[in-house]
Amino acid sequence: MTGTPFSRPVRVVPLPKDGLEQNIEANENERAALAKLNNLPAISKLSARFRITKQRRGVRVEGELSARLTQTCVVSLEPFEAEIAEPIDVNFAPSSAAKPDSAVAEDEDAPDEIVEGRIDLGALAGEFLTLSLDPYPRKPGVAFEPPPLAEEEDSAFAPLLRKPPLD
Repeated sequence: MTGTPFSRPVRVVPLPKDGLEQNIEANENERAALAKLNNLPAISKLSARFRITKQRRGVRVEGELSARLTQTCVVSLEPFEAEIAEPIDVNFAPSSAAKPDSAVAEDEDAPDEIVEGRIDLGALAGEFLTLSLDPYPRKPGVAFEPPPLAEEEDSAFAPLLRKPPLD
């Protein structure tokens, strides 16, 4: 549970009968570290709400990540503001039950691991932030326009274009 710039460990073993609700928010230093980790100019807000419930041998964590951040447009290289609202739905199980086995359906992810009775909601929020980022962000209204084609006469291939086709 260490090594992440945003950490909010929560004890889930034992889990209250009615489950657990948690709301977390990253402070300024945590947002700056997450921005650096994700190559973003800034993150001005990052919060998440979670509902943790008992499920089979582990727990299910459902919720939503909300973030306001600054990205750099891949076309114009200008910074622009973006909002993210990303749903979260992850299963966790104790280490012995977290290992994939034949009981896990092919289209179902193996559960994440509960470590020493805890899960880290901050690390989970940081992971979902990273996964939700567009790898090629564009500022709204900006479109890529390829450079104009060179005139045939100026092209290095101009001599080839003038030769008659081979029969």
